Formats: sequence, structure tokens, C-alpha cells
Amino acid sequence: MQTALVQWIGQQKFVATGPSGHTVLIDADRSSNNAPGPMELLLLALGACTGTDVVSILEKKRQKLESLEVVCSGERALEPPTVWTKLEVVYRLRGNLDQNAVERAIQLSEEKYCSVSATLKKTATLTWRYELLPPSP
Repeated sequence: MQTALVQWIGQQKFVATGPSGHTVLIDADRSSNNAPGPMELLLLALGACTGTDVVSILEKKRQKLESLEVVCSGERALEPPTVWTKLEVVYRLRGNLDQNAVERAIQLSEEKYCSVSATLKKTATLTWRYELLPPSP
């Protein structure tokens, strides 16, 4: 079993320590906005999770990926609990890339590997799209 520790440090601020020992400041008060809020961290986790998958899969396919940006946008329910109800993931990939390899990497992340998206799909509709940018000169 993995364990995370979240310690209240005043107001609506917390220091979270994950099972790996790394710490993150969390600020649930959007008016002070001194750190990411809990729901914001879910968007970040989604981008990092699927991004990791895509990079790894493209590497295995010997694709020449130069850069990747993953933009995660979403809408939340109007009434509590204000879960994510609609999410869109946009991949911006740069490099000498085969379009079929990119599509397959994204599909594998979405359908099989990304545990964060699998969790979020329980409350949200997820859509995915990508933009292929030319290799750097």
C-alpha cells in the first residue's frame, strides 16, 4: 500500500508528501492562489500521465520526437461535488513523426496505459486531439 501525507499549514494551505518522498504545496483558496489547488493538480496529473505514455511509446517506435506539450482543459459540475465533467487533451508534438505512430501512441495511452485518465473517465467525458508541428530547422 502506498501512503501520502497531507499536512495543514494554515488557512486553506497544505504541504503534501507523496509516497516517493517529494513534497508539493497545495492551496485550496483560489482567492490567495499561492499554489495549485487539488482539482488543478488532477489536470496536471492527467497531462503528465498521458504525456509520459506518449513519449515512451514514440521512443519505442523509434520516432524522432523533439518536443511535446500536453494541454488539458476541463469543465466542472456546477453543484458539489464539483467533479470534472468534460475534459479535453490536446497534444502538440514537434519532430519528424509518423502520423500513424502518433495516433497509435495517443490511443494506447487513452485506452490502456494512463491510470489518471481511467480514473477521471468515471465522472468526465474525455476527448483527445493532436497537432503535429514540423521539425526544427
